[in-house]
Amino acid sequence: MSHANPTRRFARPAAAAGLALALALGGAATLVPPVAPAYARGAPDSFADLAASVSGAVVNISATQTVEARRGGGGGAPQFHPGTPFDDLFEEFFKRRGQGGGEPPRQRRSNSLGSGFVIDSSGIVITNNHVIADANEVYVIFTDGQKLKAEVLGKDAKVDVAVLRVKPDKPLTAVKFADSDKARVGDWVLAVGNPFGLGGSVTAGIVSARNRNIDSGPYDNYIQTDASINKGNSGGPLFNMDGEVIGINTAILSPSGGSIGIGFATPANTVTPIIEQLQKFGETRRGWLGVRIQNVDDSIAESLNLGKARGALIAGVDDKGPSKPAGLKAGDVIVKFDGKTVSQSRDLPKIVAATPIGKEVDVVIVRDGKEVTKTVKLGRLEDGEKNGKTKSGDSRDSETNDNAVKSAMGMDFATLAADTRARYQIKDNVKSGVVITRVDPMSNAAEKRLQPGEIIVEINQKAVSTPSDVQDALKGLKKDGKKSALLLVANAAGEVRFVPVTID
Repeated sequence: MSHANPTRRFARPAAAAGLALALALGGAATLVPPVAPAYARGAPDSFADLAASVSGAVVNISATQTVEARRGGGGGAPQFHPGTPFDDLFEEFFKRRGQGGGEPPRQRRSNSLGSGFVIDSSGIVITNNHVIADANEVYVIFTDGQKLKAEVLGKDAKVDVAVLRVKPDKPLTAVKFADSDKARVGDWVLAVGNPFGLGGSVTAGIVSARNRNIDSGPYDNYIQTDASINKGNSGGPLFNMDGEVIGINTAILSPSGGSIGIGFATPANTVTPIIEQLQKFGETRRGWLGVRIQNVDDSIAESLNLGKARGALIAGVDDKGPSKPAGLKAGDVIVKFDGKTVSQSRDLPKIVAATPIGKEVDVVIVRDGKEVTKTVKLGRLEDGEKNGKTKSGDSRDSETNDNAVKSAMGMDFATLAADTRARYQIKDNVKSGVVITRVDPMSNAAEKRLQPGEIIVEINQKAVSTPSDVQDALKGLKKDGKKSALLLVANAAGEVRFVPVTID
Protein backbone atom coordinates (compact mmCIF):
# COMPACT_ATOMS: atom_id res chain seq x y z
CA MET A 1 0.00 0.00 0.00
CA SER A 2 1.06 3.59 -0.48
CA HIS A 3 1.27 4.13 3.28
CA ALA A 4 3.86 1.40 3.80
CA ASN A 5 6.91 3.44 2.80
CA PRO A 6 6.33 6.29 5.26
CA THR A 7 5.88 3.76 8.04
CA ARG A 8 9.20 2.13 7.19
CA ARG A 9 10.93 5.50 7.10
CA PHE A 10 9.74 6.23 10.63
CA ALA A 11 10.72 2.69 11.75
CA ARG A 12 14.40 2.99 10.87
CA PRO A 13 15.25 5.94 13.12
CA ALA A 14 13.22 4.35 15.93
CA ALA A 15 15.27 1.12 15.67
CA ALA A 16 18.53 3.06 15.47
CA ALA A 17 17.59 5.05 18.55
CA GLY A 18 16.81 1.80 20.41
CA LEU A 19 20.23 0.38 19.46
CA ALA A 20 22.04 3.52 20.63
CA LEU A 21 20.18 3.47 23.95
CA ALA A 22 20.94 -0.25 24.50
CA LEU A 23 24.65 0.28 23.85
CA ALA A 24 24.74 3.33 26.10
CA LEU A 25 23.27 1.30 28.95
CA GLY A 26 25.70 -1.56 28.39
CA GLY A 27 23.04 -3.95 27.19
CA ALA A 28 23.08 -6.39 24.33
CA ALA A 29 22.70 -4.97 20.88
CA THR A 30 19.39 -6.63 20.13
CA LEU A 31 17.09 -4.93 17.67
CA VAL A 32 13.37 -5.12 18.42
CA PRO A 33 11.02 -4.14 15.59
CA PRO A 34 9.05 -1.06 16.63
CA VAL A 35 5.30 -1.34 17.13
CA ALA A 36 3.36 0.80 14.66
CA PRO A 37 1.35 3.51 16.42
CA ALA A 38 -2.38 2.96 16.65
CA TYR A 39 -3.12 5.89 14.36
CA ALA A 40 -0.92 4.64 11.50
CA ARG A 41 -3.77 3.01 9.56
CA GLY A 42 -3.53 2.39 5.85
CA ALA A 43 -6.15 3.22 3.25
CA PRO A 44 -8.98 0.73 2.78
CA ASP A 45 -8.34 -1.93 0.14
CA SER A 46 -11.60 -0.83 -1.44
CA PHE A 47 -14.57 1.44 -0.76
CA ALA A 48 -16.88 -0.88 -2.68
CA ASP A 49 -18.61 -2.51 0.30
CA LEU A 50 -19.21 0.85 1.95
CA ALA A 51 -20.51 2.39 -1.27
CA ALA A 52 -22.84 -0.55 -1.84
CA SER A 53 -24.26 -0.32 1.68
CA VAL A 54 -25.13 3.41 1.55
CA SER A 55 -25.83 4.20 -2.12
CA GLY A 56 -29.42 2.98 -1.90
CA ALA A 57 -30.23 5.80 0.53
CA VAL A 58 -28.79 8.52 -1.74
CA VAL A 59 -31.27 10.09 -4.13
CA ASN A 60 -31.50 12.62 -6.92
CA ILE A 61 -33.52 15.77 -6.32
CA SER A 62 -35.30 17.30 -9.32
CA ALA A 63 -36.77 20.76 -8.74
CA THR A 64 -38.77 22.92 -11.15
CA GLN A 65 -39.25 26.65 -10.78
CA THR A 66 -41.08 29.25 -12.84
CA VAL A 67 -38.88 32.34 -13.13
CA GLU A 68 -38.70 35.64 -14.94
CA ALA A 69 -35.70 36.21 -17.21
CA ARG A 70 -34.60 39.74 -18.03
CA ARG A 71 -31.91 40.90 -20.44
CA GLY A 72 -29.34 43.58 -19.78
CA GLY A 73 -26.87 44.42 -17.03
CA GLY A 74 -23.29 43.45 -16.50
CA GLY A 75 -20.91 41.78 -14.12
CA GLY A 76 -19.78 38.23 -13.54
CA ALA A 77 -20.82 35.15 -11.67
CA PRO A 78 -19.73 34.58 -8.07
CA GLN A 79 -16.86 32.20 -7.43
CA PHE A 80 -18.52 30.16 -4.69
CA HIS A 81 -20.60 27.50 -6.39
CA PRO A 82 -23.08 25.89 -4.04
CA GLY A 83 -23.53 22.93 -6.35
CA THR A 84 -26.59 23.22 -8.53
CA PRO A 85 -29.07 25.85 -7.37
CA PHE A 86 -30.60 26.16 -10.87
CA ASP A 87 -27.16 26.31 -12.49
CA ASP A 88 -28.56 26.28 -15.98
CA LEU A 89 -30.58 29.39 -15.18
CA PHE A 90 -27.59 31.24 -13.73
CA GLU A 91 -25.30 30.29 -16.62
CA GLU A 92 -27.81 31.51 -19.19
CA PHE A 93 -28.46 34.64 -17.14
CA PHE A 94 -24.80 35.62 -16.96
CA LYS A 95 -24.23 34.83 -20.66
CA ARG A 96 -27.09 37.08 -21.67
CA ARG A 97 -26.08 40.01 -19.48
CA GLY A 98 -24.42 42.70 -21.52
CA GLN A 99 -26.23 41.79 -24.76
CA GLY A 100 -28.56 44.77 -24.53
CA GLY A 101 -31.69 45.49 -22.57
CA GLY A 102 -35.10 46.94 -22.81
CA GLU A 103 -36.95 43.67 -23.27
CA PRO A 104 -39.84 42.99 -20.91
CA PRO A 105 -39.47 40.10 -18.47
CA ARG A 106 -40.60 36.73 -19.69
CA GLN A 107 -41.48 33.59 -17.77
CA ARG A 108 -39.65 30.31 -18.21
CA ARG A 109 -39.40 27.04 -16.34
CA SER A 110 -35.99 26.13 -14.94
CA ASN A 111 -34.97 22.69 -13.74
CA SER A 112 -32.24 21.86 -11.27
CA LEU A 113 -30.71 18.56 -10.31
CA GLY A 114 -29.19 18.03 -6.89
CA SER A 115 -28.69 15.25 -4.40
CA GLY A 116 -30.25 14.14 -1.14
CA PHE A 117 -30.46 11.18 1.20
CA VAL A 118 -33.06 9.27 3.19
CA ILE A 119 -32.86 9.44 6.99
CA ASP A 120 -36.14 7.69 7.77
CA SER A 121 -37.42 4.62 5.92
CA SER A 122 -40.95 6.04 6.05
CA GLY A 123 -39.92 8.70 3.52
CA ILE A 124 -37.98 11.59 5.12
CA VAL A 125 -35.36 12.99 2.74
CA ILE A 126 -32.69 15.64 3.43
CA THR A 127 -31.15 18.02 0.90
CA ASN A 128 -29.81 21.58 0.69
CA ASN A 129 -32.22 24.48 0.81
CA HIS A 130 -30.57 26.02 -2.25
CA VAL A 131 -31.25 22.88 -4.31
CA ILE A 132 -35.00 23.32 -4.06
CA ALA A 133 -34.94 27.12 -3.58
CA ASP A 134 -38.40 28.46 -4.50
CA ALA A 135 -39.30 25.46 -6.59
CA ASN A 136 -42.90 24.88 -7.61
CA GLU A 137 -42.42 21.11 -7.82
CA VAL A 138 -39.89 18.79 -6.23
CA TYR A 139 -39.35 15.14 -7.13
CA VAL A 140 -37.14 12.53 -5.49
CA ILE A 141 -35.58 9.95 -7.83
CA PHE A 142 -34.22 6.72 -6.34
CA THR A 143 -31.43 4.45 -7.57
CA ASP A 144 -33.97 1.93 -8.88
CA GLY A 145 -35.55 4.62 -11.07
CA GLN A 146 -38.58 5.19 -8.85
CA LYS A 147 -39.72 8.85 -8.96
CA LEU A 148 -41.88 10.28 -6.16
CA LYS A 149 -43.29 13.77 -5.72
CA ALA A 150 -42.01 15.38 -2.53
CA GLU A 151 -43.63 17.63 0.04
CA VAL A 152 -41.38 20.28 1.60
CA LEU A 153 -41.80 19.94 5.37
CA GLY A 154 -39.49 22.84 6.10
CA LYS A 155 -36.31 24.59 5.03
CA ASP A 156 -33.72 26.86 6.53
CA ALA A 157 -31.49 29.19 4.51
CA LYS A 158 -29.11 29.96 7.39
CA VAL A 159 -27.62 26.45 7.46
CA ASP A 160 -28.85 25.58 3.95
CA VAL A 161 -30.93 22.51 4.75
CA ALA A 162 -34.37 21.32 3.65
CA VAL A 163 -36.54 18.43 4.84
CA LEU A 164 -38.71 16.62 2.28
CA ARG A 165 -41.29 13.88 2.64
CA VAL A 166 -42.30 11.27 0.10
CA LYS A 167 -44.85 8.47 0.36
CA PRO A 168 -43.24 5.19 -0.79
CA ASP A 169 -45.03 1.89 -1.29
CA LYS A 170 -42.47 0.09 0.86
CA PRO A 171 -39.85 1.09 3.45
CA LEU A 172 -36.84 2.89 2.01
CA THR A 173 -33.15 2.33 2.64
CA ALA A 174 -32.07 4.94 5.19
CA VAL A 175 -28.82 6.16 6.73
CA LYS A 176 -28.18 7.83 10.05
CA PHE A 177 -26.17 10.80 11.22
CA ALA A 178 -22.91 10.47 13.14
CA ASP A 179 -21.41 12.69 15.83
CA SER A 180 -19.53 15.01 13.48
CA ASP A 181 -17.45 16.42 16.34
CA LYS A 182 -15.59 13.09 16.36
CA ALA A 183 -14.46 13.52 12.75
CA ARG A 184 -10.75 14.29 12.68
CA VAL A 185 -8.59 15.97 10.10
CA GLY A 186 -7.10 13.15 8.02
CA ASP A 187 -10.06 10.75 8.41
CA TRP A 188 -11.24 9.01 5.25
CA VAL A 189 -14.64 10.15 3.93
CA LEU A 190 -16.92 9.16 1.05
CA ALA A 191 -19.06 11.66 -0.89
CA VAL A 192 -22.06 10.18 -2.70
CA GLY A 193 -24.33 12.08 -5.04
CA ASN A 194 -25.30 12.86 -8.60
CA PRO A 195 -22.79 15.44 -9.84
CA PHE A 196 -23.51 15.30 -13.56
CA GLY A 197 -27.10 14.10 -13.80
CA LEU A 198 -25.92 10.74 -15.11
CA GLY A 199 -26.75 8.64 -12.05
CA GLY A 200 -25.11 7.92 -8.72
CA SER A 201 -21.45 8.78 -8.25
CA VAL A 202 -18.98 8.05 -5.45
CA THR A 203 -15.77 9.93 -4.61
CA ALA A 204 -13.35 9.37 -1.74
CA GLY A 205 -11.00 11.67 0.13
CA ILE A 206 -10.14 12.85 3.59
CA VAL A 207 -11.25 15.53 6.01
CA SER A 208 -8.92 18.38 5.06
CA ALA A 209 -9.95 20.82 7.79
CA ARG A 210 -12.71 21.56 10.25
CA ASN A 211 -14.61 24.64 11.45
CA ARG A 212 -14.10 26.48 8.18
CA ASN A 213 -15.75 29.90 7.83
CA ILE A 214 -16.54 30.79 4.20
CA ASP A 215 -18.75 33.79 5.09
CA SER A 216 -21.88 32.17 3.71
CA GLY A 217 -23.95 32.63 6.87
CA PRO A 218 -23.93 33.28 10.61
CA TYR A 219 -23.33 29.64 11.58
CA ASP A 220 -20.43 28.69 9.32
CA ASN A 221 -18.31 25.82 10.68
CA TYR A 222 -17.87 23.67 7.59
CA ILE A 223 -16.01 20.42 7.22
CA GLN A 224 -13.52 20.86 4.37
CA THR A 225 -12.75 17.80 2.25
CA ASP A 226 -10.75 16.94 -0.84
CA ALA A 227 -13.30 14.30 -1.90
CA SER A 228 -14.46 15.58 -5.30
CA ILE A 229 -17.68 17.56 -4.99
CA ASN A 230 -19.07 18.82 -8.27
CA LYS A 231 -22.21 20.47 -9.55
CA GLY A 232 -25.12 18.30 -8.51
CA ASN A 233 -23.46 16.97 -5.35
CA SER A 234 -25.22 19.65 -3.32
CA GLY A 235 -27.45 18.09 -0.69
CA GLY A 236 -25.69 14.74 -0.85
CA PRO A 237 -24.14 13.02 2.18
CA LEU A 238 -20.52 12.89 3.30
CA PHE A 239 -19.97 9.51 4.96
CA ASN A 240 -17.42 8.28 7.46
CA MET A 241 -16.02 4.77 7.16
CA ASP A 242 -18.85 3.39 9.33
CA GLY A 243 -21.43 4.45 6.74
CA GLU A 244 -22.74 7.31 8.89
CA VAL A 245 -23.39 10.82 7.63
CA ILE A 246 -20.98 13.37 9.10
CA GLY A 247 -22.05 16.23 6.84
CA ILE A 248 -24.15 17.50 3.95
CA ASN A 249 -22.14 18.48 0.87
CA THR A 250 -22.98 22.13 0.38
CA ALA A 251 -20.36 24.26 -1.37
CA ILE A 252 -17.20 24.17 -3.46
CA LEU A 253 -14.53 26.77 -4.01
CA SER A 254 -13.81 26.86 -7.72
CA PRO A 255 -13.14 29.40 -10.47
CA SER A 256 -14.71 27.12 -13.08
CA GLY A 257 -17.53 25.34 -11.28
CA GLY A 258 -15.71 22.00 -11.20
CA SER A 259 -13.92 20.43 -8.26
CA ILE A 260 -10.38 21.59 -7.51
CA GLY A 261 -10.18 19.59 -4.28
CA ILE A 262 -11.77 22.16 -1.98
CA GLY A 263 -15.28 21.21 -0.94
CA PHE A 264 -17.36 22.02 2.12
CA ALA A 265 -19.96 20.03 4.05
CA THR A 266 -22.26 21.31 6.78
CA PRO A 267 -21.53 19.20 9.89
CA ALA A 268 -24.15 16.73 11.07
CA ASN A 269 -24.17 18.27 14.54
CA THR A 270 -25.10 21.63 13.03
CA VAL A 271 -28.00 20.37 10.92
CA THR A 272 -29.58 17.67 13.10
CA PRO A 273 -31.20 20.07 15.62
CA ILE A 274 -32.53 22.14 12.71
CA ILE A 275 -33.89 19.04 10.96
CA GLU A 276 -35.71 18.04 14.15
CA GLN A 277 -37.29 21.50 14.39
CA LEU A 278 -38.32 21.53 10.75
CA GLN A 279 -39.91 18.10 11.10
CA LYS A 280 -41.76 19.04 14.27
CA PHE A 281 -42.71 22.66 13.64
CA GLY A 282 -42.07 23.29 9.94
CA GLU A 283 -39.80 26.17 10.94
CA THR A 284 -36.72 26.91 13.02
CA ARG A 285 -36.78 28.01 16.66
CA ARG A 286 -33.41 29.45 17.58
CA GLY A 287 -32.34 31.21 20.75
CA TRP A 288 -31.98 34.99 20.58
CA LEU A 289 -29.82 37.29 22.69
CA GLY A 290 -30.72 40.57 21.02
CA VAL A 291 -27.28 42.09 20.51
CA ARG A 292 -25.16 43.17 17.55
CA ILE A 293 -21.60 41.96 17.85
CA GLN A 294 -18.20 42.36 16.25
CA ASN A 295 -14.84 40.69 16.59
CA VAL A 296 -12.20 41.80 19.09
CA ASP A 297 -8.76 42.60 17.65
CA ASP A 298 -5.58 43.51 19.52
CA SER A 299 -6.32 47.24 19.44
CA ILE A 300 -9.79 46.79 20.92
CA ALA A 301 -8.44 44.36 23.52
CA GLU A 302 -5.86 46.94 24.60
CA SER A 303 -8.47 49.70 24.76
CA LEU A 304 -10.82 47.61 26.93
CA ASN A 305 -8.11 46.09 29.16
CA LEU A 306 -8.93 42.55 28.06
CA GLY A 307 -5.35 41.35 28.25
CA LYS A 308 -5.66 39.53 24.91
CA ALA A 309 -8.04 39.50 21.96
CA ARG A 310 -11.00 37.31 22.92
CA GLY A 311 -14.77 37.20 23.09
CA ALA A 312 -17.51 39.01 21.20
CA LEU A 313 -17.80 42.78 21.51
CA ILE A 314 -21.36 44.10 21.85
CA ALA A 315 -21.75 46.91 19.33
CA GLY A 316 -25.44 47.47 20.04
CA VAL A 317 -28.36 46.17 22.07
CA ASP A 318 -31.86 45.69 20.68
CA ASP A 319 -34.31 47.79 22.69
CA LYS A 320 -36.88 44.97 22.60
CA GLY A 321 -34.42 42.10 23.04
CA PRO A 322 -33.74 39.98 26.13
CA SER A 323 -30.31 41.54 26.75
CA LYS A 324 -31.69 45.01 27.48
CA PRO A 325 -33.49 44.13 30.75
CA ALA A 326 -30.57 41.90 31.74
CA GLY A 327 -28.27 44.93 31.79
CA LEU A 328 -26.01 44.15 28.82
CA LYS A 329 -24.83 47.24 26.94
CA ALA A 330 -22.63 48.34 24.06
CA GLY A 331 -18.96 48.01 24.92
CA ASP A 332 -19.38 44.83 26.97
CA VAL A 333 -17.34 41.87 25.77
CA ILE A 334 -19.01 38.47 26.08
CA VAL A 335 -16.35 35.89 26.99
CA LYS A 336 -18.57 33.05 28.20
CA PHE A 337 -22.17 32.04 27.44
CA ASP A 338 -24.05 29.35 29.35
CA GLY A 339 -20.76 27.87 30.53
CA LYS A 340 -19.23 27.81 27.03
CA THR A 341 -16.17 29.89 26.23
CA VAL A 342 -16.57 32.48 23.48
CA SER A 343 -13.12 32.68 21.88
CA GLN A 344 -14.17 34.93 19.00
CA SER A 345 -17.31 36.69 17.86
CA ARG A 346 -18.39 34.02 15.35
CA ASP A 347 -18.62 31.46 18.17
CA LEU A 348 -21.46 33.31 19.88
CA PRO A 349 -24.27 33.08 17.27
CA LYS A 350 -23.82 29.31 17.00
CA ILE A 351 -23.91 28.83 20.76
CA VAL A 352 -26.92 31.10 21.27
CA ALA A 353 -28.89 29.60 18.37
CA ALA A 354 -28.46 26.10 19.80
CA THR A 355 -29.67 27.14 23.26
CA PRO A 356 -33.36 26.49 24.11
CA ILE A 357 -35.73 29.44 23.92
CA GLY A 358 -36.78 30.72 27.35
CA LYS A 359 -33.76 29.29 29.15
CA GLU A 360 -32.11 31.54 31.73
CA VAL A 361 -28.39 31.53 31.02
CA ASP A 362 -25.38 33.09 32.69
CA VAL A 363 -23.48 35.45 30.42
CA VAL A 364 -19.98 36.42 31.53
CA ILE A 365 -18.90 39.83 30.23
CA VAL A 366 -15.85 42.02 30.65
CA ARG A 367 -16.80 45.57 31.63
CA ASP A 368 -14.27 48.19 32.73
CA GLY A 369 -11.60 45.49 32.75
CA LYS A 370 -13.50 43.23 35.18
CA GLU A 371 -15.54 40.07 34.61
CA VAL A 372 -19.22 40.42 35.47
CA THR A 373 -21.96 37.78 35.22
CA LYS A 374 -25.42 38.68 33.93
CA THR A 375 -28.45 36.39 33.67
CA VAL A 376 -30.42 36.53 30.43
CA LYS A 377 -33.68 34.77 29.58
CA LEU A 378 -33.33 33.91 25.90
CA GLY A 379 -35.91 34.99 23.37
CA ARG A 380 -36.64 33.51 19.97
CA LEU A 381 -34.52 34.69 17.05
CA GLU A 382 -37.34 34.46 14.54
CA ASP A 383 -39.52 36.77 16.69
CA GLY A 384 -36.67 39.28 16.88
CA GLU A 385 -36.27 39.24 13.11
CA LYS A 386 -39.99 39.88 12.62
CA ASN A 387 -39.94 42.85 14.99
CA GLY A 388 -37.08 44.39 13.06
CA LYS A 389 -34.95 47.22 14.30
CA THR A 390 -36.41 49.58 16.87
CA LYS A 391 -37.24 53.04 15.56
CA SER A 392 -36.73 56.12 17.68
CA GLY A 393 -39.60 58.54 18.21
CA ASP A 394 -37.28 61.39 19.17
CA SER A 395 -36.33 63.42 16.10
CA ARG A 396 -34.81 66.43 17.86
CA ASP A 397 -31.43 67.71 16.72
CA SER A 398 -28.54 67.96 19.16
CA GLU A 399 -27.92 71.69 18.88
CA THR A 400 -24.95 73.19 20.72
CA ASN A 401 -22.89 76.33 20.51
CA ASP A 402 -19.75 74.32 19.78
CA ASN A 403 -20.28 74.02 16.05
CA ALA A 404 -16.73 74.78 14.94
CA VAL A 405 -14.81 72.24 12.90
CA LYS A 406 -11.93 70.70 14.86
CA SER A 407 -9.38 68.06 13.90
CA ALA A 408 -7.97 64.96 15.59
CA MET A 409 -6.78 61.47 14.58
CA GLY A 410 -6.65 62.54 10.93
CA MET A 411 -10.31 63.60 10.90
CA ASP A 412 -12.32 66.83 11.02
CA PHE A 413 -15.44 66.97 13.17
CA ALA A 414 -18.59 69.04 13.47
CA THR A 415 -21.53 69.01 15.84
CA LEU A 416 -24.58 66.92 14.93
CA ALA A 417 -27.04 69.68 14.02
CA ALA A 418 -29.74 70.44 11.47
CA ASP A 419 -27.28 71.40 8.73
CA THR A 420 -25.04 68.36 9.17
CA ARG A 421 -28.06 66.05 9.33
CA ALA A 422 -29.30 67.42 6.03
CA ARG A 423 -25.86 67.37 4.41
CA TYR A 424 -25.17 63.71 5.23
CA GLN A 425 -28.81 62.51 5.36
CA ILE A 426 -28.44 61.36 8.95
CA LYS A 427 -31.62 59.79 10.27
CA ASP A 428 -33.48 61.03 13.34
CA ASN A 429 -32.75 57.87 15.34
CA VAL A 430 -29.12 59.05 15.60
CA LYS A 431 -29.68 61.28 18.60
CA SER A 432 -26.21 62.45 19.52
CA GLY A 433 -22.57 62.35 18.59
CA VAL A 434 -19.97 64.18 16.53
CA VAL A 435 -20.05 64.11 12.73
CA ILE A 436 -16.93 63.26 10.75
CA THR A 437 -16.61 65.85 7.95
CA ARG A 438 -13.21 64.90 6.51
CA VAL A 439 -10.80 61.94 6.70
CA ASP A 440 -7.12 62.27 5.81
CA PRO A 441 -6.49 59.54 3.20
CA MET A 442 -3.07 58.84 4.75
CA SER A 443 -4.39 58.43 8.30
CA ASN A 444 -5.10 55.35 10.39
CA ALA A 445 -8.77 56.40 10.37
CA ALA A 446 -8.80 56.00 6.59
CA GLU A 447 -7.22 52.57 6.93
CA LYS A 448 -10.09 51.65 9.25
CA ARG A 449 -12.54 52.84 6.55
CA LEU A 450 -14.02 55.71 8.51
CA GLN A 451 -15.85 58.11 6.19
CA PRO A 452 -17.32 61.62 6.20
CA GLY A 453 -20.93 61.49 7.33
CA GLU A 454 -20.33 58.85 9.99
CA ILE A 455 -20.91 59.83 13.60
CA ILE A 456 -18.66 59.21 16.60
CA VAL A 457 -21.02 58.44 19.47
CA GLU A 458 -18.54 57.38 22.16
CA ILE A 459 -14.81 57.34 22.79
CA ASN A 460 -13.69 54.56 25.12
CA GLN A 461 -17.31 54.13 26.21
CA LYS A 462 -17.82 57.79 27.11
CA ALA A 463 -20.36 59.80 25.13
CA VAL A 464 -19.22 62.76 23.03
CA SER A 465 -21.47 65.45 21.59
CA THR A 466 -19.10 68.21 20.44
CA PRO A 467 -15.72 68.38 18.69
CA SER A 468 -14.27 69.71 21.95
CA ASP A 469 -15.46 66.55 23.70
CA VAL A 470 -13.43 64.52 21.22
CA GLN A 471 -10.27 66.49 21.87
CA ASP A 472 -10.77 66.36 25.64
CA ALA A 473 -11.28 62.60 25.51
CA LEU A 474 -8.09 62.12 23.50
CA LYS A 475 -6.10 64.27 25.92
CA GLY A 476 -7.25 62.04 28.76
CA LEU A 477 -6.27 58.87 26.87
CA LYS A 478 -2.82 60.27 26.08
CA LYS A 479 -2.37 61.17 29.73
CA ASP A 480 -3.20 57.56 30.66
CA GLY A 481 -0.61 56.28 28.16
CA LYS A 482 -3.13 54.84 25.70
CA LYS A 483 -1.94 54.32 22.13
CA SER A 484 -5.38 54.07 20.55
CA ALA A 485 -8.93 55.24 21.09
CA LEU A 486 -11.93 52.93 20.82
CA LEU A 487 -14.62 54.75 18.86
CA LEU A 488 -18.29 53.78 18.78
CA VAL A 489 -19.23 54.88 15.27
CA ALA A 490 -22.72 55.11 13.77
CA ASN A 491 -23.52 55.38 10.08
CA ALA A 492 -26.24 57.68 8.75
CA ALA A 493 -28.86 54.96 9.29
CA GLY A 494 -27.89 54.53 12.94
CA GLU A 495 -26.09 51.19 12.68
CA VAL A 496 -23.10 51.18 15.02
CA ARG A 497 -19.74 49.46 15.25
CA PHE A 498 -16.56 49.80 17.32
CA VAL A 499 -13.42 51.05 15.58
CA PRO A 500 -9.99 51.33 17.25
CA VAL A 501 -8.00 54.28 15.88
CA THR A 502 -4.41 55.23 16.63
CA ILE A 503 -4.07 58.44 18.64
CA ASP A 504 -1.93 61.12 16.96
